[in-house]
Amino acid sequence: MSKTKAVNDSVETPAPEKPEKPEKPEKLSNKDYERELAKLHVELVKLQEWVRHQGLKICIVFEGRDGAGKGGVIKAITERVSPRTFHVIALSAPTEREKSQMYVQRYIRHFPGAGEVMIFDRSWYNRAGVERVMGFCTERQARYFLEMAPQVEKAMVDSGIILLKYWLEVSPEEQTRRLEARINDGRKIWKLSPMDLQSYSRWYDYSRARDAMFAATDTPWAPWYVTHSDDKQRARLNIIRHLLSQIPYEDIPRDKVKLPKRQKPGDYQEPDYPFKFIPEAY
Repeated sequence: MSKTKAVNDSVETPAPEKPEKPEKPEKLSNKDYERELAKLHVELVKLQEWVRHQGLKICIVFEGRDGAGKGGVIKAITERVSPRTFHVIALSAPTEREKSQMYVQRYIRHFPGAGEVMIFDRSWYNRAGVERVMGFCTERQARYFLEMAPQVEKAMVDSGIILLKYWLEVSPEEQTRRLEARINDGRKIWKLSPMDLQSYSRWYDYSRARDAMFAATDTPWAPWYVTHSDDKQRARLNIIRHLLSQIPYEDIPRDKVKLPKRQKPGDYQEPDYPFKFIPEAY
């Protein structure tokens, strides 16, 4: 043994210090959140007009565990834009016919055409997540999907589709809080399915599936973008802001709209008709 090696072996390497967990920023007030969201909505409308004008094809995928906040983000994106341009795709369980088809086939028919933004509330990545964890596909099918998905997405991008993939990362504590809220809130109980309860108990199986998905499908042409979503409001604002930064667009000048004069009634008279008005309970 060399003298140098003996000396090095006798020196203990100090354990690396654990990085301190960053402090949580103060919660946004509803007023601040609404103000910032309104600004982003204006930009989303500008993007919408540019997408129509240029015939862009945009596909946005949202993935994450149950209760991660995917639906809230999608609602924030779409509440001020036209459903004729922004389409939300949330597919139910496949039919027997769809099960017999090539796996990606049921999703391909929802890919965007010119002037469309297609938003997937869960997507073909079901195979990498819930199907794999819950045993709805074989391990061989899951591995084959992870091998083929980057190639399909390369074909999408090469065809001119702008593909954005977002993963919302929720903590186990916050997921528990949100799922319990669904149990106790009559407005949200529809969001809680037997599948959600089964998947809730398999946190680390989902973590392994997520890690394998990232390793196989986080590509230069279709990268995964991740956001912590415990703070719903910040997550929504950050995702919309990032989305806008990923799609070059311009503000299309428009003439200021001026309402024309309304016609005079002439010989028109209000009808004496027994309209069935609804009760005014409020």
